[in-house]
Amino acid sequence: MAKLIFLGTANAVAYPGHENTFLVLQGEESSILVDCSSRPVMRLKDAGIDHNDLSDLIITHFHPDHVSGLATLIMDMWILGREKEFHIHGCEHAISRAIKMMDLFGWQDWTDIYPVHFHTLPLDELAPVLDNREFKILSSPVQHMIPTIGIRIEYRGGEFVVAYSSDTLPIPETVRLAADADVLIHEATGTTFHHSTASQAGEIASLAGAKVLYLIHYPPEEKISLDSTLSEAKKTFPGNVYLAEDFMEVEFKGE
Repeated sequence: MAKLIFLGTANAVAYPGHENTFLVLQGEESSILVDCSSRPVMRLKDAGIDHNDLSDLIITHFHPDHVSGLATLIMDMWILGREKEFHIHGCEHAISRAIKMMDLFGWQDWTDIYPVHFHTLPLDELAPVLDNREFKILSSPVQHMIPTIGIRIEYRGGEFVVAYSSDTLPIPETVRLAADADVLIHEATGTTFHHSTASQAGEIASLAGAKVLYLIHYPPEEKISLDSTLSEAKKTFPGNVYLAEDFMEVEFKGE
């Protein structure tokens, strides 16, 4: 059974029990990372996933809390003996900076490193990201401080769709990205720095016709009331609302 695992759920400031937001999509044949913060190889191991099973990484945008673990991921997999190729996808803004960051670490001189391929995505709505026997993944631009994409995951094992907003203001593009999704994962940071509130996330889920809403990328409880965050989303979304927690899983249901 394919599933999505929350490897981290905090906003830009991690805190005990909550790493910065990043996700992994685990299928029968491969695993796909969405963003790359914290200590990726360790978090994957804690989730029961072998780093060698990773086939791809999708970078939603080039902010530190979403890419801080990229160099460590590439280096750790090299040190641990990875041989098979690895694919990294993102918009031009993210990919060009990811390459520049790796160049600053001098990775060209790492002996016998496995092949790493970078793929630049257009900032078009529902642009193809990758397509394999298990998943079809599309991306759309969202509205944040820098170029950012949200993603739509369509499961080939059954008619099941998960959409992820990444960091964004509430916009129509996310509604279309999440149209009729079984699950929408939407950030709930608040009103600052081009983000969304829980209430706005609920509105987007309602407009999209999503069945279930998971709130993610939220501040620590010292800053907000998590109960009130859920309550605010429930005021604008009639379906089930959950607060994403680290290592929580979303199963992709088949037909």
